[in-house]
Amino acid sequence: MRDTTVESFGQQHFGGAALGHQARVKRLVETADRLVAHPGGTLPDKLAEPADLKGLYRLVERPAVTHASVLAAHRARTLQLMRDCAGVVLVIHDTTVLDYSGLETLAAELGQVGNGHGRGYYCHNSLAVVAQTRQALGLAAQRLHRRRHVPRGEKRAQRRQRPDRESRLWKSASADIPAAPPGRQWIDVADRGADITEFLDYEQAAGKHYLVRSQHNRRLELADPNQPGQTRHVKLHDWARSLPLIEERSQKVQARAGQAARAARLGVAWGAATLVPPRQPRGQERGVLLPVWVVRVAELEPPAGLEPLEWILLTNLPVTDAAAAWQCADWYGVRWVCEEYHKAQKTGCGIEALQFRHRDRLEPVIALLSVVALTLLELRDLSRQPEARTQPAADVLPWAWVRLLSRWRHQQERPDWTVQDFYYALARLGGHQNRKHDHPPGWLVLWRGWTKLQAMLAGAAAADTG
Repeated sequence: MRDTTVESFGQQHFGGAALGHQARVKRLVETADRLVAHPGGTLPDKLAEPADLKGLYRLVERPAVTHASVLAAHRARTLQLMRDCAGVVLVIHDTTVLDYSGLETLAAELGQVGNGHGRGYYCHNSLAVVAQTRQALGLAAQRLHRRRHVPRGEKRAQRRQRPDRESRLWKSASADIPAAPPGRQWIDVADRGADITEFLDYEQAAGKHYLVRSQHNRRLELADPNQPGQTRHVKLHDWARSLPLIEERSQKVQARAGQAARAARLGVAWGAATLVPPRQPRGQERGVLLPVWVVRVAELEPPAGLEPLEWILLTNLPVTDAAAAWQCADWYGVRWVCEEYHKAQKTGCGIEALQFRHRDRLEPVIALLSVVALTLLELRDLSRQPEARTQPAADVLPWAWVRLLSRWRHQQERPDWTVQDFYYALARLGGHQNRKHDHPPGWLVLWRGWTKLQAMLAGAAAADTG
């Protein structure tokens, strides 16, 4: 999107795809370029020309066109961007449900979702994000998991040893991503679903860094201060809550159902400990003691009747002072970018509106739209970069876009527009009021403006050729 005069979106993300024939790669690239211009709605909405829609259907019929082969070139691009990034890169792992219960012909091929009566996938995304700027670099990995039906009589030990066990998604996704090269720091960030000994053990053995929110009140081993050389066992959450909270700071809490927005006063505590593996192994784990650092962030004096904010985090990064503890809290807070990405997949790109009769044709299109969804986040990221206030819009965007949008906004061409000017006008086109007290435009309002701008560009092009 930034430099469309050199390489289109489709070429950037899919030009290196290995699909067995160059004509297929060309079709994939062209389809991606059309989808990024019109990401919303059903496939007939996105690809209005019958030839384009039929071309996509024919493409995904080919055995070489799979979820993995479509996503491979984009993943390679993401990994290269991660290697090129001198700052900390957070690999945010999270799972979202893709519900295809309406596809009755696919019911037998899909997994259980929701209460078990729905059908679809658990889509596990590993999103690479620059820690400092919160800019999404791309998908480092994506796995489509089909939750199986557990037969009667299957024992717990049998379930734990199954290779397709859902709890192994975190470990499998991390295994799809190499360890950071020398001089680079990549951190796997995950919510409470990843608080699995098998995952933590794998991360430690693979030489990776992790930051995981604790779910289980595990056993910890601590050095006994009263008996040198001796240790004592404690419960993780109980011990973390006994640590004194210091280094107070304020945190804005958004309004929720029945709760007004407020400014919460937070404190932080931290300490080193050793995680004791469970007595009964629950997967492929070494069964060894794991050194961890525990960080607790909690609300001080919460309002009466409201549940106080609290995060208990586990990491194998050293946390030796308050600055490092707050850094972990800030990194964990970047997880919301992945939540925004899931919304872009579903609301922005209508990924659950796909209609296919064969699973091997549905999955490549999920991969394709998952990459398109990243452009919706990029719209927001570009508008918020520090250089956006001064960088000329025409340096990073086609002049035709700048010219048409400035005519719409100011009734005249504005070659002096900055990148920020362009994106605020795009947000205005999408319904943002641009008032001083308004929040900066998010991806959804920018996406609405983007869709309208593409329609305006198509109309202008038709008028020029008429």
